[in-house]
Amino acid sequence: MANQLLFLGSLGGQEIIIIALVILLLFGGKKIPELMRGLGKGVSQFKKGMKDIEDEINTEPETQDK
Repeated sequence: MANQLLFLGSLGGQEIIIIALVILLLFGGKKIPELMRGLGKGVSQFKKGMKDIEDEINTEPETQDK
């Protein structure tokens, strides 16, 4: 289980290398940093959204005066 990544299941080292090479061939070396940058921004926005939702859930509702 130590050799397995959670989201990749039972893929071994050779399979991961082959997948990385295919991605490199499809997108080219210059495009990959741009893709990773976009992925990083997406992940950070997702985390920010999750934190905002948690904060909204954890805050007590304001009481309204009648």
